[in-house]
Amino acid sequence: MNITKNDKICGTITVPGDKSISHRALMFTALAEGKSEIFGLATCQDVQSTMQCLKDLGVKITTEGNKTIVEGRGLLGLKKPGKILDAGNSGTTMRLLSGILCGQNFESSLTGDTSLQKRPMKRIIEPLQLMGAKIGGTQNKFAPLNISPAKLQRFDHKLKVASAQVKSCLLLAGLFSEGKTTVFEPAKSRDHTERMMKYLGADISVKKNSVSINGFPSLKANSLTIPGDISSAAFFLVAASIIKNSTLKIKNVGINLSRTGILDLLKMMGADFRLKNKKIHNNEKSADIDIFYNQLIGIEIGGALIPRIIDEIPVLAIAATQAEGQTIIKDAKELRVKETDRITAVVENLKKMGANITELADGMIIEGKQKLSGAEINSFGDHRIAMAFAVAGLLAEGITTIKNPECVDISFPDFFQKLEEIRND
Repeated sequence: MNITKNDKICGTITVPGDKSISHRALMFTALAEGKSEIFGLATCQDVQSTMQCLKDLGVKITTEGNKTIVEGRGLLGLKKPGKILDAGNSGTTMRLLSGILCGQNFESSLTGDTSLQKRPMKRIIEPLQLMGAKIGGTQNKFAPLNISPAKLQRFDHKLKVASAQVKSCLLLAGLFSEGKTTVFEPAKSRDHTERMMKYLGADISVKKNSVSINGFPSLKANSLTIPGDISSAAFFLVAASIIKNSTLKIKNVGINLSRTGILDLLKMMGADFRLKNKKIHNNEKSADIDIFYNQLIGIEIGGALIPRIIDEIPVLAIAATQAEGQTIIKDAKELRVKETDRITAVVENLKKMGANITELADGMIIEGKQKLSGAEINSFGDHRIAMAFAVAGLLAEGITTIKNPECVDISFPDFFQKLEEIRND
């Protein structure tokens, strides 16, 4: 995929349904009693992996245009799969589904692609074992995961790293445990699980950095509407912020406070945007975002803000190359265990484009006001790296070539089409 420099971007676009919410909508309605209708479900490969795993567990799921119908089977109504469940590239599928499968009365196994088999699963295996789960993996650290029936016990978990996936996995296991299961986090991670669980009738309570759930609730089917994915919108928000004369509207974007770190950071950097047409569906807020070019300034990014922007850091690094002054990103070691080592991937690729950037153990230091040059970019098969450097290509002199661009299908299948729409508006 070749990208060339653009003088401005403009127009009105939509982005795919939120991937995190889509995974949860499918899993949670599968555990509910009755038939649920989901509108605007993400169609990306990761969410398709979750859907196929649920179908293999006996859940009937049908699609009619923009509507997905899930016929829930209740907490203990899933069926033993006839094969190994395949999570593809999706860490969310593997980690959340593990919490559900540990509470079932049948054996199951979960695997994924080569990349997913390298991602850390010890962070769910060990706390699930403390609940009495019979779960193990390669070296007790990696997929494939093998799960046998067990009686789960309530447990108070104190996480070392804030992680919505780990938190959600343990809360889901808590559905199948007698009594109250509580998860404590060092910082608040995205809270889609808590919001949707409550919407579907779970007995769940939230304090500042802890969530508690009581076992064996009766989840009830309901209608859900999925807002646009702010992590997908981030690429266009950054592009409009750093390309002169740009003006862009992105419609119906989720603005859950645990996910709007990208907006908070862009505001701190001096971005010019407005939220309009705010709505609430199934405990999730959404809005249209109007954003305009404005000169950004470099800042320091770290601490409690990192869990709220972890997926957006690659494209924020691109923004930092155009800001006034230096940007420092720290406390982001989690980036090293994503689909690829995103710290190294960003640093290597920006250096190819001529940027002055320094790699840190837990982040990077980026000098601002830099001219970028077109280069051959290694996506490392990582969708967020490919999309971030497509944005960089809009700024760079010459041609930027993205290797393995099809990896964007993991989260945003029509990304490059949307990019063309705003380039040629």
